[in-house]
Amino acid sequence: MIPVPTELAVLTVPAFKDNYLWIIHDGAHAAVVDPGDAEPILAALQANGLTLTAILLTHHHADHIGGVTRLLEHSNVPVYGPRNDGIAVVNHPVGEGDRVQVPGLALELAVLDVPGHTKGHIAYVRKDTGAHWLFCGDTLFGGGCGRLFEGTPAQMMASLAKLAALPDDTLVYCAHEYTLSNLRFAEALEPGNRALQLRIAHDSQLRGTHLPTIPSTIAIEKATNPFLRTREPAIIGSLTAAGRLAPGADPVTVFAALREWKNVF
Repeated sequence: MIPVPTELAVLTVPAFKDNYLWIIHDGAHAAVVDPGDAEPILAALQANGLTLTAILLTHHHADHIGGVTRLLEHSNVPVYGPRNDGIAVVNHPVGEGDRVQVPGLALELAVLDVPGHTKGHIAYVRKDTGAHWLFCGDTLFGGGCGRLFEGTPAQMMASLAKLAALPDDTLVYCAHEYTLSNLRFAEALEPGNRALQLRIAHDSQLRGTHLPTIPSTIAIEKATNPFLRTREPAIIGSLTAAGRLAPGADPVTVFAALREWKNVF
């Protein structure tokens, strides 16, 4: 019996120690985002009766692209990915302003350039009315952001500002379960943030029952994520009190100090 396509949904596929791979599907066809490992993707496709129709990549790191070659052995599908991130398997390079009509799905994704973690990192955004999704790889995390392996603080700050400008109800599908670690850092910076305290309690309960804290929303991130709150006096004060920031520093310097502290926190 041929599966009848239904409303679009996103499957969470855990991989490695703390990665999340994402399968977007309609009950019959599926696109996978950042398949660092093919085996859990193949198992999830089989278990849910899904046919792979596309692969979407955000950046070149191995835990995001490592399973692509094996998936292509099973299904000859298009591979979308960043135009400027040096990924050999990408045969549909995309960048800022492009739109991807995902094969097999009633789904169009807008592409954003979000350099910082890598120079060519991109994100995919679903902007349909009532269904706002963001697949942001390692740029924005629950309560945090990616390390600056290739880009600059100014680039990452601008990329995060671009994501923060998305609608508040946008679901944030990032690629790692780093949330509780990130929130401990956020609490050290902004202990009086009530929204942050509520999030810590909620997300701790989720992890206590082995449930993912992702997706969050843009609204939640703006209220609790220090990397989107670099102008907050409490955060600037904590950085200054710790000797990591001089008084009167500009926003990019604040962001750089924040990222450097998180690297060793």
